[in-house]
Amino acid sequence: MTQDTTDRQIPAADAYHNDIRQRFFIENSPVRGDVVRLSRSYASIIAQKAYPEAIKRLLGEMLTAASLLIGTLKVNGRLSIQLQSSDENSLLNWAMAECDHDGVIRALASWKADTEAQVQAWDNKTLAKEAFAELGAVGEGVLFINIHPEGSEAYQGIVERSHETLAECLAHYQKQSAQIPTLISLASDGLQAGGILVQLLPRRDDEEQEKVDSDLWPRLSMLTRTIKPEELTSLPATELLYRLYNEEEVVLPEAAALSFGCTCSKEKCAMAIEQIGESEALDIVEEHGGALEMDCGFCGAVYRFDAADVQEIFEE
Repeated sequence: MTQDTTDRQIPAADAYHNDIRQRFFIENSPVRGDVVRLSRSYASIIAQKAYPEAIKRLLGEMLTAASLLIGTLKVNGRLSIQLQSSDENSLLNWAMAECDHDGVIRALASWKADTEAQVQAWDNKTLAKEAFAELGAVGEGVLFINIHPEGSEAYQGIVERSHETLAECLAHYQKQSAQIPTLISLASDGLQAGGILVQLLPRRDDEEQEKVDSDLWPRLSMLTRTIKPEELTSLPATELLYRLYNEEEVVLPEAAALSFGCTCSKEKCAMAIEQIGESEALDIVEEHGGALEMDCGFCGAVYRFDAADVQEIFEE
């Protein structure tokens, strides 16, 4: 493997282990890809709520997928993956995961555990695909990819619920919408998460077409499908790529750091209070012993507004 230095550098210890996105290219070919490893950032996110095990793992896969997909875009902004159940009896209401161009990630999910039977049902589910199945049968459920470029209007892609796993649905979407053959593998063990995305980009011209090894993509596809979930969650990105493609000329730019972060603020909460209206907001303050508290589900931050704070919002 050869090393390039075109991307943002991070400390060698971090680059070798966790919380990174490692881009790679196959030399003299239209193949590109990324490997994502999440550990500390993922742990911080799932520690915010007492998630059932299956949802922990699903969120790990979603965070990995968002971190992989934003690497395929040439925009500054945010990309989020959103899952919405189409079945009112589903145990999973919705889930979302987000990554921005700086590698800041966050995620959140809502689920039902109001009865003993529902709690027991979650106790019996330990795999990400079991939480994913709560969206409904194949062909049901709703998946969205939301892209928010800085300074531009957001746009949304609807992902067909075509397969039984998130990875297969996203790979199918990439092939259908972008017309780019894509391989995606995702894994999460509830403590760490990881994944790989490999794409065969269009050839630029006939000359490049002639230079491309016609057996390359089938060969890489076969090799990529041999990855085990535990390898995605435990191996450093460089070691994973070496094990897979040690007979190829793999080029590795510097890895990009990923970290947990939140965009909540007291100012955004104040904007939400404006939507409630001054009279109703003051009534809530009184009903709750003199303070209206708004907490962030992503990071656990709590923003407190007393009557004077509420009145100040509407004076501005």
